[in-house]
Amino acid sequence: MPISLSNKKKMKNALFVVIIIFIALTVRLGYIQFVWGVDLSERASSQQSQSRSITAKRGTIYDSTKKYILAVSSSVESVTVNPTNIPKESKEKVAKALTEIFDLDYEKTLKKVSKKSSIETIVRKVEKEKTDQLRHWIEENGITTGINIDEDSKRYYPYGDLAAQIIGFCGSDNQGLDGIEAKYDDELKGKNGKIERETNAAGESLGSEEYVSAVDGNNLILTIDMTIQSIVEKYLEEACIDNVCTDGGSIIAMNPKNGDILAMATYPSYNLNTPYEPNSDELKLQWDEMAQEDRTIILQGMWRNKAISDTYEPGSVFKLVTASASLEEGIVTNIDQAGQFACTGSIEVAGTRIKCWRYYRPHGSESLRQALMNSCNPVFIGLGQKIGVTKYYEYLRKFGLFSKTGIKLPGEANSIFVKEEKAGPVELATISFGQRFEITPIQMITAVSSIANGGKYIKPRIVKSIENSVTGEITELPIETGEQIISKENAEKILSMMNSVVAEGTGKNAQVVGYNVGGKTGTSEDGVNTGKYVTSFCGVAETNDPNIVLLITLYNPTGEGGHQGGV
Repeated sequence: MPISLSNKKKMKNALFVVIIIFIALTVRLGYIQFVWGVDLSERASSQQSQSRSITAKRGTIYDSTKKYILAVSSSVESVTVNPTNIPKESKEKVAKALTEIFDLDYEKTLKKVSKKSSIETIVRKVEKEKTDQLRHWIEENGITTGINIDEDSKRYYPYGDLAAQIIGFCGSDNQGLDGIEAKYDDELKGKNGKIERETNAAGESLGSEEYVSAVDGNNLILTIDMTIQSIVEKYLEEACIDNVCTDGGSIIAMNPKNGDILAMATYPSYNLNTPYEPNSDELKLQWDEMAQEDRTIILQGMWRNKAISDTYEPGSVFKLVTASASLEEGIVTNIDQAGQFACTGSIEVAGTRIKCWRYYRPHGSESLRQALMNSCNPVFIGLGQKIGVTKYYEYLRKFGLFSKTGIKLPGEANSIFVKEEKAGPVELATISFGQRFEITPIQMITAVSSIANGGKYIKPRIVKSIENSVTGEITELPIETGEQIISKENAEKILSMMNSVVAEGTGKNAQVVGYNVGGKTGTSEDGVNTGKYVTSFCGVAETNDPNIVLLITLYNPTGEGGHQGGV
């Protein structure tokens, strides 16, 4: 039977449609192959493999003697499940066992066990005692697949709150969040390993596992001396409590010969093993009722390292800088020349009368040594005037007071000075005796340490060396020095005068029988007119061969004696 014309036309149209569809499918397949091919291949590989991470142990942090461990990672274990590998009839039983062993919420655990994902975390960083219970249960119940127990590590701080603001702490993923832990995270964290295996579409294992070992992090040897750190923390706490310091205190001990920070502390401290818990009984009582925002502010304040992050007016301790510049510029050549200066109780600068702290009973005739012993403001204002703004600011730069010290700790603040071009006679006068500008304690002690280092700038350091966890090789970090700020002879004169301050002047309380101790007291008002004071003392021992410079700063002492402890 011949095909009608209309049927031929229909067949041609149908054939045309088939050809068009075939061409479209070919183009689509080509597009998928060449454009999406790599991505789809990677997705398939990902879906057909199960990978579990092995956390590397963070490096150990030691004190300078390497006898004391300040931070260490202990071995713990983590538990994960591969839901698709757990038989449907066993899911409830597995969830119940995990809940009971690890004290978890049953419904949440069952939800994880029942998911269609390749891997779910049940618990992290648990002691081996707990995971051994799980191993025993697995063996008793014949569970062969779906539950994984892997190596992990947990950070531990053996001395709790010792050097807390220096060391810092870690997060749940072993990443450093503060202090040395954060600043040296790349050195400490190591490289995680993994356990990987291929699976079929149903999630069933296709063979043996590939194990890639973790590489532990490097160890750090700090400049901190455990014995000195313990002593300064004890006495800082006593000083803050005895003087009722409402805003706490800080202390730094530095070796002026190499810049090593022998101790650094902030009061109050906190326990590194529980960094998110309040550090006082009073706060603990209020904690649950506080808003999250208020808790965060309190915690950040608790973690704050005042020695490097808080600025303050240094007061009369800063007269050491003015005295250094005046000696180096030849304004004073004989520090014991009687009657070179005269204190009348006040001095007028550009129409502003600035008083001596003992304006009611002026110091009268003085040498430079006596002026420093008496902490006489008018003498140092006069010296500042003779030095002049340009030259004085040059010395501030040389002492490193316009820039951060670069100590390898997070959160270091910088000084706040009026710009040189805006510094008039009154500004120069107040700077000369240590007020109306702000620096950090680490900047102040670095300046004094540079004097004690024979007049040569010395940069502070907190880490002495790094030990490779694989080879055991130790890399010493360099001692960094700067320019010669004042001559060795003039530096010795400053130390001699500091010795007199302690022997006969305002620093008598710092005397230590059998030792040549030098120092300078300081008191300043809060620059924002809050009525608060900062009292400080900077000491050097021994002045004939300095091995330690110590700066203690007390913020708003309100107890008996108050800010009269230093001038």
